[in-house]
Amino acid sequence: MDIYDVIVVGAGIEGSSTAYQLAKQGKKTLLLEQFPLPHSRGSSHGQTRITRKAYGELEYYTVMMKEAFPLWETLERESGRKIFRETGMLTMGAPGDTFTMGTIRCLQRHGIPHQVMDYQGVKQAYPMIEFPRNYTFVVDKSGGILRADKALISYQETFRRFGGELRDGEKVLDIIPGDTVGVRTSSHQYRAHSVVLTVGAWATKLLPKLQLTLPLKVLRINVLYWRERVPGGYGADRFPVFLQENAVDNYAVYGLPSEEYPGLVKICLHWGPEVDPDSRDKADDSWVIDKMKRYIARHFPELEAEPAIAETCMYTWSEDEDLILDHHPSWRNIIIGAGFSGHGFKLAPVVGKVLAEMATNKAPSYDMTPFKIQRFRHKAKL
Repeated sequence: MDIYDVIVVGAGIEGSSTAYQLAKQGKKTLLLEQFPLPHSRGSSHGQTRITRKAYGELEYYTVMMKEAFPLWETLERESGRKIFRETGMLTMGAPGDTFTMGTIRCLQRHGIPHQVMDYQGVKQAYPMIEFPRNYTFVVDKSGGILRADKALISYQETFRRFGGELRDGEKVLDIIPGDTVGVRTSSHQYRAHSVVLTVGAWATKLLPKLQLTLPLKVLRINVLYWRERVPGGYGADRFPVFLQENAVDNYAVYGLPSEEYPGLVKICLHWGPEVDPDSRDKADDSWVIDKMKRYIARHFPELEAEPAIAETCMYTWSEDEDLILDHHPSWRNIIIGAGFSGHGFKLAPVVGKVLAEMATNKAPSYDMTPFKIQRFRHKAKL
C-alpha cells in the first residue's frame, strides 16, 4: 500500500486549504470527502461569506487576517477567479458596547483604515437602515465579501493541479493511530505519515472514536434572504457587509448586500438550534425566523419583513468560540482542525497554512495558545 505524506479528511474550506498548502509544498497528499462534490450538507457551501480585519479584542485573529488577505489574492491569481469584493464592514452598538468599542480600538492599534460615525453620519451613508440615535457606528474599510463557492472550488482545483489526489463520496469509518496512521473509508484503506481531521460537524462523531471528546455543539443556521422593496437599494456598491453583536436577545446578527440573488439581501441570526449533523432537518427553527422578522421590521424598513428564501448550513461551536487547531493529545501525527464557530471561513488560508505546518512537523507560524485542546482540560475527555 502506498503511504501518503498526509491524508486530509474533510474537503470543506479548511480541509481544502490545508490540502492545497501541502500539495503546493510537494507533499504526497490525499483529500477525502464523505459526500459527492459539490454538496450543501456541511458548513462551506453557499455563495458568500463576510471577511474583515478587525476582530474586537481578539487581536490574534486580526494578526492572522493580515496574512489571510494576501493569501486570498494568491488563490485568485492561481485560479483565475475573483474571490474577494471590498464593500467595507459596518459594526454598530449601543453606548459602551464592548464589541463596537473593541473594534474601534483594534482598527486604531493596527492602522486599519476605518470611519467612526454617529447616527447622522450613518444615515447619510446608509439611509436604508434604522438604528437608535445614540448608537456608535464604525466601518472597517478592509471588509467585504468572499465568494465562498468560488473559493472552495479554487482550492480543490488548484490542489489537484499541484498533484494532490481528491476522492469524494468516501466516508471515513475509522482512524487507526500508529507510527503511520491508517484510514479506513467506506470503500478503501489508506496509510499516511500524518492525518489532518477537518470534518466540521462530524468532529462530534469521529473524535470520540479516538478517545477525544471536546465541548463542541452543532448548530443549524438559517440563511435568510429578504426582498428589497425598491430594487437596487442594497447593492454591494451602496451597502456594506455588517455584524451587530448582542443584536437580538444577546445573539449576533450579520448581513451582506444584494449580491447572490438579484433583489435579495442576506441577513441572518448568528445562532440556531442544536442538531445532529446527520438529521439536522428535524430541528425546530421557527423561533429563529420569528426573531429575525422582528429585527428586519425594526432596522431594515426598506426590506420586506418576511424571508423570501431560507437555506441552511451548520456551525460547529466551540465552548469559547475560538478555533481548535492542535495535535491529538496522544498521537502527534493526528492533527485536528475543528470548532470554527461560524467565523472560520475568512481565516481559511491561514488555517490551512498552520495545519499543513503541524502535519509536517514544522513550527506553526503563529502562537497557537488560544487554539490548543488543553484549554478544555476540565471539560474535555482527553
